[in-house]
Amino acid sequence: MTMTQALSRYAVSMLAAMQLAAAHAADNPKTILVMGDSLSAGYGMSIEQAWPTLLAQRLQTQGYGYRVANASVSGETSAGARARFAELLKLHRPDIVILEIGANDGLRGLPVKQTRENLAAMARQAKSGGARALIAGMQMPPNYGARYTEEFAAVFRDVAREQRLALAPFLLDGVALHPELMQADGLHPTAAAQPRILDNVWQALRPMLKKK
Repeated sequence: MTMTQALSRYAVSMLAAMQLAAAHAADNPKTILVMGDSLSAGYGMSIEQAWPTLLAQRLQTQGYGYRVANASVSGETSAGARARFAELLKLHRPDIVILEIGANDGLRGLPVKQTRENLAAMARQAKSGGARALIAGMQMPPNYGARYTEEFAAVFRDVAREQRLALAPFLLDGVALHPELMQADGLHPTAAAQPRILDNVWQALRPMLKKK
């Protein structure tokens, strides 16, 4: 999927999100905003198979009064997400924000400091808007070098610790090292991996939830 296709898909999902927000305005459900990249946007599969959709289904079946707004875009960097974030907070007024962002910074070898600053800024924005934030950690393959991979992985832990945020240590835990759960590119998980990814997020998210 090209960046243009991803943005087009995002525009359609944004329209759907606005319609859904209007439809739910009467009972004003709580909202979980997923701010992510291709790992949350359903790259290589239908959006119905992606873990944010599975999250919405689990919330419903377990009696939690939340809807899920998935604002993820394939190819998104932390800078791109930060640029969109204020408008999304205004649109969705989330109670919880899941920040699954930064993987593309790492794949492009962008400065770790830049990723840290953008992630921290979004976390502060979320808190200023009355939302609680959850950081989804990410790791780079070892071929990026020990120093970079260690510094990159520390970004998510450090931001979560400094701002006292919930942390899912590694989004692809139990997935990344299992070829049968990864697509041919070796970077994106398959549809079969989505329940495991949801479980990784759920462990950190569950304590933040309130029943209806």
